[in-house]
Amino acid sequence: MRCLYSNIDGEDTMKQWYEELFTNYALKYDRESFVQGTMGECDFIEREINYDKNTRILDIGCGTGRHSIQLAKRGYNVTGIDLSESQLERARQKASAQNLSINFERQDARQLTFCAEFELVIMLCEGAFSLMENDEMNFQILSNASKALKPKGKLIFTTLNGLFPLFHSVKEFMASASKEGNAQYDNNSFDLMTFRDRHTIQIEDDLGNTKELECNERYYVPSEITWLLKTLDFKVIDIFAAKLGAFSRQDPLTTEDFEMLVIAEK
Repeated sequence: MRCLYSNIDGEDTMKQWYEELFTNYALKYDRESFVQGTMGECDFIEREINYDKNTRILDIGCGTGRHSIQLAKRGYNVTGIDLSESQLERARQKASAQNLSINFERQDARQLTFCAEFELVIMLCEGAFSLMENDEMNFQILSNASKALKPKGKLIFTTLNGLFPLFHSVKEFMASASKEGNAQYDNNSFDLMTFRDRHTIQIEDDLGNTKELECNERYYVPSEITWLLKTLDFKVIDIFAAKLGAFSRQDPLTTEDFEMLVIAEK
C-alpha cells in the first residue's frame, strides 16, 4: 500500500550539496571513520525489536547499505532507500557479493509513498534527516517515516545534538575526528538563531576528483525532536547519547555528545 504525497513548496531544482557530495563517493565513504560502528549499532537494533525476524525494516538514507546488509545477514527483511544512485550501486554490489536479497531503491525521503508497511524505520548517521536546506523538508522526512510505520511501529534515528555547539567548537571537533584521506571540514559558522552549521567540506571522490562544497546542517535540541514526534502521534519518545558503534539506553544525552539517539514508538 502506498500513500499519496505532494511536492514540497519552493523546492530548489538545483543539485544540493548533499547530492553532489555523494556522487561517486561510495568506496571512500565506506572508509570514513564515522561509518565504522555498524556491528554494534545493529546489535542495538536487534535488541530493540526483540530479535523478531518477522520485523520488516525500512532504512532511510541507507547509503552504501551497511546497516541494511548487516541486518539482512541476520535474517531480516530490509528495504533501503537513498537519493544517491552511486551509493546504491555500491550497496547492491556488496549485497550481491554476499548473496543477499535486499530491495534497494532510489527514492527521495521527502516524497516517500510507503504507508503502514514496516514495523521498524531506521535513519542512522544523518540518513537524510537534518541535511535538508530548510526545517519544513526535515519535518517532511520525519512525517514520511511515520507514515511508513505500522501501528505500534518503532522509529530509530540519530541526529546532530544542538546542545553540543552551545558548549564546544564544531570546527575543533570536526578537525579532531578527521583522518588523513577522509573528508576535511573548514570555515564552520554556527548560527544560534537557526541552529545551523555552515561549513566547507573537501573530499576526493572515487574517481580522484577533488570537490569543495558549501554545506549546511541542522542541529536539533531534544525538546524540538520531542515536539516534532509528538506532532506525528508518537506515543513514547526516548532520547540518548549516540555513541559510535555502541548505542545504548544506558547513555544519557549530555552537552558532550555530538549526536543524539532517538527511539520513538507509535
